[in-house]
Amino acid sequence: MRILVLAKQVPDTRNVGKDAMKADGTVNRAALPAIFNPDDLCALEMALKAKDRLKNAEVFVITMGPARAAEIIRESIYRGADKGFLLTDRKFSGSDTLATSYAISQAVKYLQPDLIFCGLQAIDGDTAQVGPQIAEKLTFPQITYAEELIEIDNKSIVVKRRLERGVETVKSPLPALVTVHGSAHTCRARKAKRVMLYKHARTISEMQDDNVESFRATSLQSKRPYLLIEEWDAGFINADDKFLGLAGSPTKVKKIDNVVFAQKANKALTSSDTDIEQLIVELFESRVVG
Repeated sequence: MRILVLAKQVPDTRNVGKDAMKADGTVNRAALPAIFNPDDLCALEMALKAKDRLKNAEVFVITMGPARAAEIIRESIYRGADKGFLLTDRKFSGSDTLATSYAISQAVKYLQPDLIFCGLQAIDGDTAQVGPQIAEKLTFPQITYAEELIEIDNKSIVVKRRLERGVETVKSPLPALVTVHGSAHTCRARKAKRVMLYKHARTISEMQDDNVESFRATSLQSKRPYLLIEEWDAGFINADDKFLGLAGSPTKVKKIDNVVFAQKANKALTSSDTDIEQLIVELFESRVVG
């Protein structure tokens, strides 16, 4: 069985500053530390659990982003994934969820997986749209808000879903796409042997950018092909340019407000309706709420 994990390298939203957004309304990723999206780590763990229960199963990882996003693939391999692919092209720049799901769905068609896991949402957008959009484009049945893998075989999967008012158990035929809730099991730690084995894994772009290590990495990869992380561009996945990047993104950022929370003097209120109403008005005007 071929199991695919869709993972994303995201800016650390705990360190958002004044330079976090560009003038065109897109995220200035170069100004923020990059991390493995938390929900996607949970998705990777569920995929690895599925692999543990199946015979002859492989876990692949796809991530879309610039050359530095290959770090997500290495992290996944250190934890037990078999192989990863970097989907990268300047044409993908500025993609909203629709353009992103189109590009990734084209890459998924190339791999033809039996099962796809991805995080419920990414912390840089919190839309929770990309996974379901990919499932629709692939005409895969989908299970959202997955929290625990219950059963799996070569024909079906059973998972527990975490809902607002409880849980439910759902069974789906394969192939299928599963979005994993942040309350699922956290991902297993790196394995020291895998870190030593794959620490020199690089993409072509990384080797070109790193002049000091390029010769050594190229030499290693000529002897050990498993250290080469494949890069796929728009042409490789047969993507139509009009559906990519800003051109293929109907979502536009009209305005961005930088709200700074600052502690001010305390205000004493009585229990009168007038005081309560005035407080609500002040909270809305100062954009603390709303």
